[in-house]
Amino acid sequence: MRQETMRFMEKIGYRFRNPALLENALTHSSYANERWHNSLLSNERLEFLGDSVLGMLVAEYLYRNFPNRPEGELTRMRADMVCENTLAEIAHQLDLGRHLLLGHGEEQGGGRSRNSILADAVESVLAASFLDGGFPAARGIIERLVLTHVPKTQLHNRDYKTALQERVQQKRNQVLTYTLIGESGPDHDKHFQVEVCLNGAVVGLGDGSSKKRAEQDAARDALEKLFPGESE
Repeated sequence: MRQETMRFMEKIGYRFRNPALLENALTHSSYANERWHNSLLSNERLEFLGDSVLGMLVAEYLYRNFPNRPEGELTRMRADMVCENTLAEIAHQLDLGRHLLLGHGEEQGGGRSRNSILADAVESVLAASFLDGGFPAARGIIERLVLTHVPKTQLHNRDYKTALQERVQQKRNQVLTYTLIGESGPDHDKHFQVEVCLNGAVVGLGDGSSKKRAEQDAARDALEKLFPGESE
């Protein structure tokens, strides 16, 4: 086993019983293709599996920790947590690029810092850990790496307008409107008041330092009144 592979094992906090799985996860297709006569496997199949393992375990985390969030919002949260940018950021902080096996052309083309390659490698590593130690192993790595690299504000800041829209649209012919009902303060310190109506009836009031923030506050107020417990 390469020293680079052993060092990376230490970084992710999981010791593989079968290190060959991790070595496979760090093998880019460009490297495998240059050494086709050695029957090397690239990490592409692991990436395929890792995408599902990551999505499922993040979905489980969100389901258990945000019991009052609707399905649409949970889907958006998961998408943010498993997107290429998030995974590439994790890879950069782990300095994963230096541990990859890359072909000469990919090496010369800056592959060690390319976000798409790094994100795919993170998924491959998760798949390798799953094959080596099952869901507990993969879950442990995700908890240590993925969940800790997502800003808490991203998990707790809600798009109340979208949440309200999705909730009321569960019934047909529901119309939400937002109306500016007040504005105060000097130009450099404005304050806005907004009301939100459902089919013409006021269901929420909000205020904020911008119209958008006031609308979000009004939507939050409406959620609290119409669907108690769903504005958390």
